[in-house]
Amino acid sequence: QVQLVESGGGLVQPGGSLRLSCAASGSIFSINTMAWYRQAPGKQRELVAAISAGGRTNYADSVKGRFTISRDNAKNTVFLQMNSLKPEDTAVYYCNARIVTGTAVLSEVDYGGQGTSVTVSS
Repeated sequence: QVQLVESGGGLVQPGGSLRLSCAASGSIFSINTMAWYRQAPGKQRELVAAISAGGRTNYADSVKGRFTISRDNAKNTVFLQMNSLKPEDTAVYYCNARIVTGTAVLSEVDYGGQGTSVTVSS
């Protein structure tokens, strides 16, 4: 069993900052790509940022220069530092990780967290 637990969401004023964390636990052999998605009310889920096991990153155009994704491989944790937040960043943010798991036979499986809510409002 593998679990992803997000934390760090909340209410922040426009221009403010938040740092999201997502920790993976359980039967983990290794973790490949980790990513953050978000889903705003009435909209489809979209990729915000992703980071490979080697540290290569990519971002949605809407967050480039404002958000930074990073990971701590020793702690199986991914972070999303969000600066200069805008009202349009309001959404539920979900963590996703591609995890190699198993005992006798290893397999790569996508796991997702329950989400953490971010509200940007004055």
